[in-house]
Amino acid sequence: MSKLRFHFLGLAHLETHKDNSSCAYTQKIIKLAKMIKKYGHTVYFYGVEGSQVECDEFVQVSTQEDLRRSYGDYDRSKHFFKQDPNDWAHQTFNKNAIEGILERKQERDMLLCPMGVYQKSIADAVGLLTVEPGIGYSGVFSDHRVFESYAWMHYIYGLLRIDDGVWYDAVIPNYFDLADFPFNPHKQDYLLYFGRIINRKGVQVASDVAKKTGNQLYIVGQGSLNNPNEGIYLGDEKHIVYHPAVGPSERAELLSNAKAVLMPTYYLEPFGGVNVEAQLCGTPVITSDWGAFPETVLHGVTGYRCRTFEEFCWAVNNISRIKPKACRKWAQDNYSMERVGKMYEEYFQRLNRLFDSGWYEPNDKRDELAWLERYYPQRSIFRQT
Repeated sequence: MSKLRFHFLGLAHLETHKDNSSCAYTQKIIKLAKMIKKYGHTVYFYGVEGSQVECDEFVQVSTQEDLRRSYGDYDRSKHFFKQDPNDWAHQTFNKNAIEGILERKQERDMLLCPMGVYQKSIADAVGLLTVEPGIGYSGVFSDHRVFESYAWMHYIYGLLRIDDGVWYDAVIPNYFDLADFPFNPHKQDYLLYFGRIINRKGVQVASDVAKKTGNQLYIVGQGSLNNPNEGIYLGDEKHIVYHPAVGPSERAELLSNAKAVLMPTYYLEPFGGVNVEAQLCGTPVITSDWGAFPETVLHGVTGYRCRTFEEFCWAVNNISRIKPKACRKWAQDNYSMERVGKMYEEYFQRLNRLFDSGWYEPNDKRDELAWLERYYPQRSIFRQT
């Protein structure tokens, strides 16, 4: 396989660091860079001061002072991340990233833009083959796109009125470091809601289900239990325990000890990484039945997908039917960095052939076509405790 060169952009509003675990984009960047490096490719990473990403060269393109100038000082564990594509932080990041890439770029290099249209000006200026490597947003712009789920790819095609498939797009799911989410078959007596505290994430449904079934509910994430703008008034509910957003170790502990994670998301979830994180810990998930969840949740095996309040309550009351080992097996086999890294390698090598004959380029060295295969738990594991 050819050794490739990547210019990988970070986030303009946040240092790309593992401790910022409540930012899904941050975590995806860190892990994707690690997977790319595993295959021996060259990575130039462009990010904010304080970023820690595995790469051949870290090009600092903005500072913590740039962030303070744009956003001031605020508690990231309680408040949603601040960002605006027209603010000082983004303008500074984009200007310096363009200069840095132009100094380093070579023929056949690729540019990775994980924030979509926010980074279009960089792509326009540097003239490299551009990839959006993990699309879970609607602001797409490039000719080469990796979507987090088939549900989201088809949704975006509908928005863009694309009626035919696009050969050099792909669906590659989110990916997780198994060491970050240890398996735990022994559960404590609480339900968990983990994510931004907004109405469209279904936090009210989670509260109502927990209350109806007589369960304690931990709500963990950025936001407030009392937010009139969101129509959320949960601050006085006795069955709720609130935690602001937590770091990686606390995240794993909360996920692994819960008897189930509730994700009754209203909108079409592009992926919903918490559901796979929970499954890696051996924790079942109870979700809505649209978006990416039909691709990530094996109904009756790793959790339940529901359409009505009664179904959510039944799922909670029968969660013991779901076996932790089945959850772990499914998630490990399909969403580990080792597994998904092979999918990205296949995709990037495919793009590299565009510099030669492209779609008709022969590949005499191919001995398998396994990158789209999925692995399901054996039926016997369903009976294991």
